[in-house]
Amino acid sequence: MKKQLTDELIIALMPYISPAHTDDVAMAITMVLNDYNVNQEERSLVLYENNETETVLRRFLAAKIAKGCSHRTVGFYKDTISKALRIIGKPYDQVTADDVRYYLAMRVQKDGISKTSANNERRNLSAFYQWLQKEEILLKNPMNKVEVMKETKRKKKAFTQMDIEKIRDSAGTSREKALIEVLLSTWARVTEVSQIRIDEIVGGTVTVHGKGDKDRDVYLTPKAQLLVDKYLQERSDSNPYLFPRAKYAGDIKKMTQNRSRRSQAEWYKDSRLVDETRHIDQCTIESIVRKIGKRAGVENVHPHRFRRTGATMALRSGMPLLQVSKLLGHEQIDTTQIYLDISDQELMQAHEKFVV
Repeated sequence: MKKQLTDELIIALMPYISPAHTDDVAMAITMVLNDYNVNQEERSLVLYENNETETVLRRFLAAKIAKGCSHRTVGFYKDTISKALRIIGKPYDQVTADDVRYYLAMRVQKDGISKTSANNERRNLSAFYQWLQKEEILLKNPMNKVEVMKETKRKKKAFTQMDIEKIRDSAGTSREKALIEVLLSTWARVTEVSQIRIDEIVGGTVTVHGKGDKDRDVYLTPKAQLLVDKYLQERSDSNPYLFPRAKYAGDIKKMTQNRSRRSQAEWYKDSRLVDETRHIDQCTIESIVRKIGKRAGVENVHPHRFRRTGATMALRSGMPLLQVSKLLGHEQIDTTQIYLDISDQELMQAHEKFVV
Protein backbone atom coordinates (compact mmCIF):
# COMPACT_ATOMS: atom_id res chain seq x y z
CA MET A 1 0.00 0.00 0.00
CA LYS A 2 2.85 2.40 0.83
CA LYS A 3 4.46 1.72 -2.55
CA GLN A 4 1.21 2.56 -4.34
CA LEU A 5 0.85 5.76 -2.31
CA THR A 6 4.44 6.74 -3.14
CA ASP A 7 3.73 6.20 -6.83
CA GLU A 8 0.56 8.32 -6.61
CA LEU A 9 2.45 11.14 -4.89
CA ILE A 10 5.20 11.07 -7.53
CA ILE A 11 2.56 11.37 -10.27
CA ALA A 12 0.95 14.32 -8.45
CA LEU A 13 4.33 16.04 -8.02
CA MET A 14 5.48 15.41 -11.60
CA PRO A 15 4.89 19.02 -12.79
CA TYR A 16 7.03 20.37 -9.94
CA ILE A 17 10.11 18.12 -9.92
CA SER A 18 12.59 17.19 -12.62
CA PRO A 19 12.94 13.52 -13.63
CA ALA A 20 16.54 13.62 -12.41
CA HIS A 21 15.31 14.14 -8.82
CA THR A 22 12.43 11.65 -8.70
CA ASP A 23 14.53 8.92 -7.07
CA ASP A 24 15.47 11.30 -4.23
CA VAL A 25 11.87 12.42 -3.79
CA ALA A 26 10.63 8.81 -3.79
CA MET A 27 13.20 7.85 -1.13
CA ALA A 28 12.21 10.86 1.00
CA ILE A 29 8.52 9.91 0.79
CA THR A 30 9.35 6.30 1.67
CA MET A 31 11.28 7.42 4.76
CA VAL A 32 8.43 9.66 5.92
CA LEU A 33 5.78 6.98 5.39
CA ASN A 34 7.87 4.43 7.30
CA ASP A 35 6.61 5.92 10.56
CA TYR A 36 2.97 5.66 9.54
CA ASN A 37 0.48 2.84 9.18
CA VAL A 38 -1.11 3.49 5.81
CA ASN A 39 -4.34 1.76 4.89
CA GLN A 40 -7.31 2.36 2.63
CA GLU A 41 -9.65 3.36 5.46
CA GLU A 42 -7.72 6.52 6.28
CA ARG A 43 -9.68 9.17 4.40
CA SER A 44 -6.64 11.42 3.89
CA LEU A 45 -4.73 8.64 2.19
CA VAL A 46 -7.42 6.97 0.11
CA LEU A 47 -6.28 5.92 -3.36
CA TYR A 48 -8.55 5.82 -6.37
CA GLU A 49 -9.44 2.13 -6.26
CA ASN A 50 -12.60 2.25 -8.37
CA ASN A 51 -10.57 1.48 -11.45
CA GLU A 52 -7.76 -1.00 -10.94
CA THR A 53 -6.48 -0.46 -14.48
CA GLU A 54 -6.01 3.25 -13.84
CA THR A 55 -4.22 2.58 -10.57
CA VAL A 56 -1.80 0.14 -12.19
CA LEU A 57 -1.19 2.54 -15.06
CA ARG A 58 -0.33 5.29 -12.59
CA ARG A 59 2.23 3.02 -10.94
CA PHE A 60 3.77 2.26 -14.33
CA LEU A 61 4.02 5.98 -15.16
CA ALA A 62 5.61 6.65 -11.78
CA ALA A 63 8.22 3.98 -12.56
CA LYS A 64 8.97 5.70 -15.87
CA ILE A 65 9.40 9.05 -14.13
CA ALA A 66 11.75 7.47 -11.60
CA LYS A 67 13.75 6.01 -14.48
CA GLY A 68 14.33 9.51 -15.83
CA CYS A 69 11.81 9.77 -18.66
CA SER A 70 10.81 13.32 -19.57
CA HIS A 71 7.33 14.65 -18.85
CA ARG A 72 6.60 14.60 -22.58
CA THR A 73 7.57 10.92 -22.87
CA VAL A 74 5.51 9.99 -19.82
CA GLY A 75 2.56 11.86 -21.31
CA PHE A 76 2.93 9.89 -24.55
CA TYR A 77 2.91 6.61 -22.58
CA LYS A 78 -0.19 7.70 -20.70
CA ASP A 79 -2.12 8.84 -23.77
CA THR A 80 -1.40 5.82 -25.98
CA ILE A 81 -1.88 3.14 -23.32
CA SER A 82 -5.06 4.73 -21.92
CA LYS A 83 -6.54 5.06 -25.40
CA ALA A 84 -5.69 1.47 -26.35
CA LEU A 85 -7.20 -0.02 -23.18
CA ARG A 86 -10.29 2.19 -23.48
CA ILE A 87 -10.96 1.16 -27.09
CA ILE A 88 -10.20 -2.52 -26.44
CA GLY A 89 -12.73 -2.25 -23.60
CA LYS A 90 -11.21 -4.78 -21.23
CA PRO A 91 -9.33 -4.57 -17.92
CA TYR A 92 -5.56 -4.69 -18.41
CA ASP A 93 -5.33 -8.26 -17.06
CA GLN A 94 -7.87 -9.62 -19.57
CA VAL A 95 -6.35 -8.18 -22.75
CA THR A 96 -5.18 -10.80 -25.27
CA ALA A 97 -2.75 -10.68 -28.18
CA ASP A 98 -5.71 -10.85 -30.58
CA ASP A 99 -7.24 -7.77 -28.90
CA VAL A 100 -4.05 -5.78 -29.47
CA ARG A 101 -3.67 -7.01 -33.07
CA TYR A 102 -7.23 -5.92 -33.86
CA TYR A 103 -6.73 -2.56 -32.16
CA LEU A 104 -3.54 -1.79 -34.13
CA ALA A 105 -5.12 -2.94 -37.40
CA MET A 106 -8.11 -0.68 -36.73
CA ARG A 107 -5.80 2.27 -36.01
CA VAL A 108 -4.10 1.80 -39.38
CA GLN A 109 -7.14 0.92 -41.51
CA LYS A 110 -9.86 3.04 -39.90
CA ASP A 111 -7.99 5.91 -38.25
CA GLY A 112 -5.43 6.18 -41.03
CA ILE A 113 -2.29 6.35 -38.89
CA SER A 114 0.99 5.14 -40.38
CA LYS A 115 2.50 1.78 -39.53
CA THR A 116 5.34 3.67 -37.87
CA SER A 117 2.85 5.34 -35.52
CA ALA A 118 1.12 1.99 -34.89
CA ASN A 119 4.48 0.43 -34.00
CA ASN A 120 5.14 3.30 -31.59
CA GLU A 121 1.85 2.54 -29.86
CA ARG A 122 2.71 -1.15 -29.85
CA ARG A 123 6.06 -0.36 -28.25
CA ASN A 124 4.39 1.62 -25.45
CA LEU A 125 1.92 -1.20 -24.76
CA SER A 126 4.81 -3.66 -24.76
CA ALA A 127 6.71 -1.57 -22.20
CA PHE A 128 3.60 -1.47 -20.00
CA TYR A 129 3.08 -5.23 -20.07
CA GLN A 130 6.78 -5.96 -19.59
CA TRP A 131 6.64 -3.86 -16.45
CA LEU A 132 3.51 -5.71 -15.25
CA GLN A 133 5.30 -9.02 -15.72
CA LYS A 134 8.49 -7.78 -14.04
CA GLU A 135 6.49 -6.55 -11.04
CA GLU A 136 4.74 -9.97 -10.93
CA ILE A 137 1.36 -8.30 -11.36
CA LEU A 138 0.81 -10.52 -14.42
CA LEU A 139 2.33 -13.90 -15.16
CA LYS A 140 1.92 -13.77 -18.94
CA ASN A 141 2.66 -10.94 -21.35
CA PRO A 142 0.18 -10.83 -24.29
CA MET A 143 2.52 -8.49 -26.21
CA ASN A 144 5.03 -11.31 -26.69
CA LYS A 145 2.74 -12.65 -29.45
CA VAL A 146 2.07 -9.28 -31.16
CA GLU A 147 4.42 -8.86 -34.09
CA VAL A 148 5.95 -5.56 -35.21
CA MET A 149 4.28 -4.24 -38.37
CA LYS A 150 6.48 -4.16 -41.45
CA GLU A 151 7.04 -0.54 -42.41
CA THR A 152 7.77 0.82 -45.86
CA LYS A 153 11.24 2.31 -45.64
CA ARG A 154 11.45 5.65 -47.40
CA LYS A 155 14.71 7.52 -47.71
CA LYS A 156 14.26 10.93 -46.13
CA LYS A 157 15.97 13.77 -47.93
CA ALA A 158 18.18 16.47 -46.51
CA PHE A 159 18.00 20.02 -47.82
CA THR A 160 20.21 20.84 -50.78
CA GLN A 161 22.59 23.76 -50.51
CA MET A 162 20.25 25.73 -52.79
CA ASP A 163 17.32 24.92 -50.48
CA ILE A 164 19.28 26.29 -47.54
CA GLU A 165 20.16 29.53 -49.31
CA LYS A 166 16.53 30.02 -50.37
CA ILE A 167 15.38 29.50 -46.77
CA ARG A 168 18.00 31.89 -45.45
CA ASP A 169 16.98 34.50 -48.01
CA SER A 170 13.29 34.14 -47.10
CA ALA A 171 13.76 34.62 -43.36
CA GLY A 172 12.46 38.14 -42.75
CA THR A 173 13.08 39.36 -39.20
CA SER A 174 16.25 39.06 -37.15
CA ARG A 175 14.37 36.56 -34.98
CA GLU A 176 13.61 34.33 -37.98
CA LYS A 177 17.18 34.58 -39.28
CA ALA A 178 18.59 33.66 -35.85
CA LEU A 179 16.21 30.69 -35.54
CA ILE A 180 17.18 29.29 -38.95
CA GLU A 181 20.92 29.59 -38.22
CA VAL A 182 20.55 27.99 -34.78
CA LEU A 183 18.74 25.03 -36.34
CA LEU A 184 21.35 24.72 -39.10
CA SER A 185 24.43 24.94 -36.90
CA THR A 186 23.44 23.13 -33.70
CA TRP A 187 21.37 20.23 -35.15
CA ALA A 188 19.37 20.46 -31.94
CA ARG A 189 15.90 18.99 -31.51
CA VAL A 190 13.07 21.49 -31.74
CA THR A 191 12.24 21.05 -28.03
CA GLU A 192 15.90 21.71 -27.20
CA VAL A 193 15.96 24.89 -29.28
CA SER A 194 12.78 26.17 -27.65
CA GLN A 195 14.37 25.90 -24.19
CA ILE A 196 17.75 27.55 -24.87
CA ARG A 197 18.51 30.16 -22.22
CA ILE A 198 20.56 33.23 -23.04
CA ASP A 199 22.90 32.58 -20.11
CA GLU A 200 23.64 29.10 -21.51
CA ILE A 201 25.16 30.60 -24.65
CA VAL A 202 28.88 31.17 -24.08
CA GLY A 203 30.60 32.33 -27.23
CA GLY A 204 29.87 29.68 -29.81
CA THR A 205 28.92 26.99 -27.29
CA VAL A 206 25.31 26.34 -26.29
CA THR A 207 24.17 23.95 -23.56
CA VAL A 208 20.94 22.20 -24.50
CA HIS A 209 18.77 19.92 -22.41
CA GLY A 210 18.08 16.71 -24.31
CA LYS A 211 15.98 13.61 -23.82
CA GLY A 212 15.95 12.18 -20.32
CA ASP A 213 17.26 15.47 -18.89
CA LYS A 214 20.67 14.79 -20.44
CA ASP A 215 22.61 17.97 -21.15
CA ARG A 216 25.11 18.34 -23.97
CA ASP A 217 26.99 21.11 -25.70
CA VAL A 218 26.22 22.12 -29.28
CA TYR A 219 27.92 24.80 -31.31
CA LEU A 220 27.08 27.93 -33.27
CA THR A 221 28.87 28.83 -36.47
CA PRO A 222 30.31 32.39 -36.69
CA LYS A 223 27.36 33.35 -38.91
CA ALA A 224 24.90 31.98 -36.35
CA GLN A 225 26.67 33.85 -33.53
CA LEU A 226 26.48 37.10 -35.49
CA LEU A 227 22.76 36.75 -36.23
CA VAL A 228 21.91 35.68 -32.67
CA ASP A 229 23.77 38.72 -31.28
CA LYS A 230 21.99 41.04 -33.71
CA TYR A 231 18.61 39.59 -32.73
CA LEU A 232 19.32 39.90 -29.00
CA GLN A 233 20.37 43.54 -29.43
CA GLU A 234 16.87 44.27 -30.74
CA ARG A 235 15.20 42.95 -27.58
CA SER A 236 14.59 45.01 -24.45
CA ASP A 237 12.70 42.48 -22.32
CA SER A 238 13.95 40.49 -19.32
CA ASN A 239 12.82 37.03 -20.47
CA PRO A 240 15.74 34.61 -19.89
CA TYR A 241 15.12 32.50 -23.01
CA LEU A 242 16.64 32.96 -26.46
CA PHE A 243 13.21 32.58 -28.05
CA PRO A 244 10.58 33.86 -25.59
CA ARG A 245 6.87 33.33 -25.88
CA ALA A 246 4.60 36.20 -26.88
CA LYS A 247 1.82 37.36 -24.63
CA TYR A 248 -1.78 36.65 -25.61
CA ALA A 249 -2.42 36.98 -29.33
CA GLY A 250 -5.29 39.36 -28.66
CA ASP A 251 -3.00 41.80 -26.87
CA ILE A 252 -0.45 41.70 -29.67
CA LYS A 253 -3.12 42.28 -32.31
CA LYS A 254 -4.55 45.20 -30.36
CA MET A 255 -1.18 46.84 -29.71
CA THR A 256 0.14 46.39 -33.26
CA GLN A 257 -3.04 47.04 -35.26
CA ASN A 258 -1.81 50.34 -36.68
CA ARG A 259 1.63 49.03 -37.56
CA SER A 260 2.94 47.61 -40.84
CA ARG A 261 3.00 43.85 -41.39
CA ARG A 262 6.78 43.78 -40.85
CA SER A 263 6.43 45.79 -37.66
CA GLN A 264 3.84 43.30 -36.40
CA ALA A 265 6.28 40.45 -37.10
CA GLU A 266 8.84 42.28 -34.98
CA TRP A 267 6.62 42.27 -31.87
CA TYR A 268 9.55 40.88 -29.85
CA LYS A 269 11.18 44.36 -29.94
CA ASP A 270 8.38 45.65 -27.68
CA SER A 271 8.96 44.36 -24.16
CA ARG A 272 5.27 44.84 -23.35
CA LEU A 273 4.42 42.06 -25.80
CA VAL A 274 6.97 39.53 -24.50
CA ASP A 275 5.99 37.03 -21.82
CA GLU A 276 8.17 37.59 -18.76
CA THR A 277 9.08 33.98 -17.99
CA ARG A 278 8.02 31.43 -20.63
CA HIS A 279 9.79 30.19 -23.74
CA ILE A 280 8.39 29.57 -27.21
CA ASP A 281 6.76 26.16 -27.73
CA GLN A 282 7.50 23.46 -30.28
CA CYS A 283 4.38 24.09 -32.36
CA THR A 284 5.20 27.76 -32.78
CA ILE A 285 8.72 27.01 -34.03
CA GLU A 286 7.30 24.47 -36.48
CA SER A 287 4.79 27.04 -37.73
CA ILE A 288 7.47 29.71 -38.20
CA VAL A 289 9.72 27.34 -40.13
CA ARG A 290 6.87 26.14 -42.37
CA LYS A 291 5.95 29.71 -43.26
CA ILE A 292 9.55 30.54 -44.14
CA GLY A 293 9.73 27.41 -46.29
CA LYS A 294 6.53 28.40 -48.07
CA ARG A 295 7.92 31.84 -48.84
CA ALA A 296 11.13 30.22 -50.08
CA GLY A 297 9.31 27.79 -52.35
CA VAL A 298 10.97 24.81 -50.63
CA GLU A 299 8.73 21.82 -49.89
CA ASN A 300 8.55 19.86 -46.66
CA VAL A 301 10.36 22.36 -44.44
CA HIS A 302 10.25 21.37 -40.77
CA PRO A 303 12.72 21.68 -37.86
CA HIS A 304 13.77 18.03 -37.85
CA ARG A 305 14.94 18.26 -41.44
CA PHE A 306 17.56 20.82 -40.43
CA ARG A 307 18.90 18.21 -38.00
CA ARG A 308 19.16 15.60 -40.75
CA THR A 309 20.72 18.11 -43.13
CA GLY A 310 23.45 19.12 -40.69
CA ALA A 311 24.41 15.53 -39.98
CA THR A 312 24.41 14.56 -43.65
CA MET A 313 26.54 17.49 -44.78
CA ALA A 314 29.03 16.99 -41.97
CA LEU A 315 29.46 13.34 -42.91
CA ARG A 316 29.91 14.26 -46.58
CA SER A 317 32.64 16.70 -45.51
CA GLY A 318 34.51 13.93 -43.71
CA MET A 319 33.36 14.21 -40.09
CA PRO A 320 33.57 10.77 -38.41
CA LEU A 321 30.22 9.10 -37.80
CA LEU A 322 30.91 8.84 -34.05
CA GLN A 323 31.35 12.62 -33.77
CA VAL A 324 28.18 13.23 -35.80
CA SER A 325 26.33 10.91 -33.42
CA LYS A 326 27.65 12.76 -30.36
CA LEU A 327 26.60 16.15 -31.71
CA LEU A 328 23.10 14.83 -32.43
CA GLY A 329 22.84 13.52 -28.88
CA HIS A 330 22.37 9.89 -29.92
CA GLU A 331 23.36 7.06 -27.62
CA GLN A 332 23.55 4.55 -30.48
CA ILE A 333 25.26 5.05 -33.84
CA ASP A 334 22.51 2.94 -35.42
CA THR A 335 20.10 5.78 -34.63
CA THR A 336 22.40 8.26 -36.37
CA GLN A 337 22.49 6.21 -39.55
CA ILE A 338 18.73 6.67 -39.95
CA TYR A 339 19.27 10.43 -40.30
CA LEU A 340 21.77 10.31 -43.13
CA ASP A 341 20.85 11.11 -46.72
CA ILE A 342 23.64 9.45 -48.67
CA SER A 343 22.96 8.98 -52.39
CA ASP A 344 23.84 5.93 -54.48
CA GLN A 345 26.29 8.10 -56.44
CA GLU A 346 28.13 9.03 -53.22
CA LEU A 347 28.28 5.37 -52.19
CA MET A 348 29.71 4.46 -55.59
CA GLN A 349 32.37 7.18 -55.33
CA ALA A 350 33.27 6.06 -51.81
CA HIS A 351 33.56 2.47 -53.03
CA GLU A 352 35.92 3.51 -55.82
CA LYS A 353 38.03 5.49 -53.35
CA PHE A 354 38.31 3.03 -50.48
CA VAL A 355 37.72 -0.49 -51.84
CA VAL A 356 40.60 -2.20 -53.65
